Amino acid sequence: MAAAATVRFRAMEGGDVAGLGADVALRDAGLRATRQRLTVLKALRERSDAVTAQDLHAELRAAREPVGLTTVYRTLTALGEAGFLDTFAREGEQAFRLCGDQHHHHLVCEVCNAVVELESDQVENWVRSVASRHGFSVTGHRADIFGICSGCA
Repeated sequence: MAAAATVRFRAMEGGDVAGLGADVALRDAGLRATRQRLTVLKALRERSDAVTAQDLHAELRAAREPVGLTTVYRTLTALGEAGFLDTFAREGEQAFRLCGDQHHHHLVCEVCNAVVELESDQVENWVRSVASRHGFSVTGHRADIFGICSGCA
């Protein structure tokens, strides 16, 4: 995540998501900070799992939040493109999760969609070793490990 995105994320993470930090995050993602978009951000902050736009929209409707599906899709997509959300492929859809600002990797439960962030040190040495053996110079990588968490096993 870029340094500017890190600062914005920390402002959003450290304060009330409906406050100035969320406004700045949305604006920097090219979106106006509407009540509906702030509601989407608040919902993301309250969960540790990855969620699809469809599922998040259904949850917001069940909570009687008047947020349209198009708004949910656009907000998640723009925040993902701006580096505020990590994305995961799930049954042909994208699932989104608000993640930490440091380089990290994930353990993802295929049953309940729980996501555990792994510190990058646990993966970096392996990445460098494999790349070196194959004559590659690493310019970037992403490691998401999928399985079944202990709560679902």
